[in-house]
Amino acid sequence: MTSFLCSNFEILCDQLGYPEGPVYMQDGSVLLVEIKNQQLTRVSAKGHKAVVAKIPGGPNGAAIGPDGQVYICNSGGFQWIPVPLPKQTLFIGTGQSAEYKGGSIDKVNLSTSAVETLYTHCDTGRRLDMANMQWQDQALSPAFALRGPDDLVFDNQGGMWFTDWGKDDGRTRDITGIYYAAPDGTSIKQMVFPLNAPNGIALSPDGKRLYSIETYTRRLLYWELSAPGEIAPNPRSLDGTYLLTGFEGQAIYDSMAVDELGNLYLATMLPQGNNPFSNGGITVVSPEGEILEYIEINLGVDLYAPLPSNICFGGEDNKTAYITLGASGMLVKAKMKNAGLKLAFNG
Repeated sequence: MTSFLCSNFEILCDQLGYPEGPVYMQDGSVLLVEIKNQQLTRVSAKGHKAVVAKIPGGPNGAAIGPDGQVYICNSGGFQWIPVPLPKQTLFIGTGQSAEYKGGSIDKVNLSTSAVETLYTHCDTGRRLDMANMQWQDQALSPAFALRGPDDLVFDNQGGMWFTDWGKDDGRTRDITGIYYAAPDGTSIKQMVFPLNAPNGIALSPDGKRLYSIETYTRRLLYWELSAPGEIAPNPRSLDGTYLLTGFEGQAIYDSMAVDELGNLYLATMLPQGNNPFSNGGITVVSPEGEILEYIEINLGVDLYAPLPSNICFGGEDNKTAYITLGASGMLVKAKMKNAGLKLAFNG
């Protein structure tokens, strides 16, 4: 079998505060959020860092919207545990920040660095009438507060799908779901509920399938879309969900990207369990649910990448994978066999 990885991993930038949400820009730079440092950062093609905007809370995911601005999933922040190793210090996020005030969807103006909060609550939910196999909108009373928005993706019509990963206090954990929202702050609907720590989210190349993965259950899920922002009923499911595949072992899963053939690239954390002297990687899964390859992120020289957090594609041929290594505070890149799927809106 030909490997999907075509080069070694190169460290483009380090000393980042738990990077997430990489977005490749047309000038060759990469925008990313730093959850721990509470900011949106631009990393140049040569690895130089520049702060674009400070974002209080915990910016956790990023995407370019139809107006060319950056939309942010704000998780509200975490508590941070330092894990000192001989040549690096890892930072692990856990629980919710002492300053936590809730989750939100924010927008950053790239020209002015102004941060605007679009959503903090949702008062409409989509539920299935099983007797007629039709979806109905219901009022959510009280409204659902966004607890820990995690990742987002725009469809070609400019609608925004995003996951809410939730929060925990060390003893209890939120049950959350997936939302669909307008980019102007006027409309938000809870589309799938309940889910257990839904994390990465992506669309298929034809826009007719929505993917997400639950971090801890290791379930890779999808929903068939009948129209923009509309999930088609699944006669064998109460919420339209299909199980693409489940994963064995100890690994847990973060965010994802898709290539032009529809394969999914899943950020795979801690495959050896809670061992900081280990490497995570990227699991490549076909649209049919076949695990095609596991790519270990091996940096050599006694550096470890146990918690890769997200991935995007870029470069002249869109075959360069840019991967944020959350706990390690790095942005790395490597060439892949296939080009990444071009997103609906580009920076």
